[in-house]
Amino acid sequence: MPQYSARIYVTLRPSVLDPAGTAVQSGLAHMGYTNVDSIRIGKYIELSLEATDEAAASQQIDRMCDQLLANPVIENYRFELEILAVPV
Repeated sequence: MPQYSARIYVTLRPSVLDPAGTAVQSGLAHMGYTNVDSIRIGKYIELSLEATDEAAASQQIDRMCDQLLANPVIENYRFELEILAVPV
């Protein structure tokens, strides 16, 4: 079965306040980086999986994100999928 690599990016929805981002922005301002307009903190996840084809891999990753890796109420996600190996 082919093996795929996924890079998943999870971010807060624009309407959700981001206190961690606000704290980092404040810290940067205190360090002299006053030109930073806004910061949003998110998550980056890498995983590899086996699937029959790219569509099946995408479908599985979508379910993983919806069920565990992201909170669909307050977070958005996107992912990039790459094939690592195809069995001979």
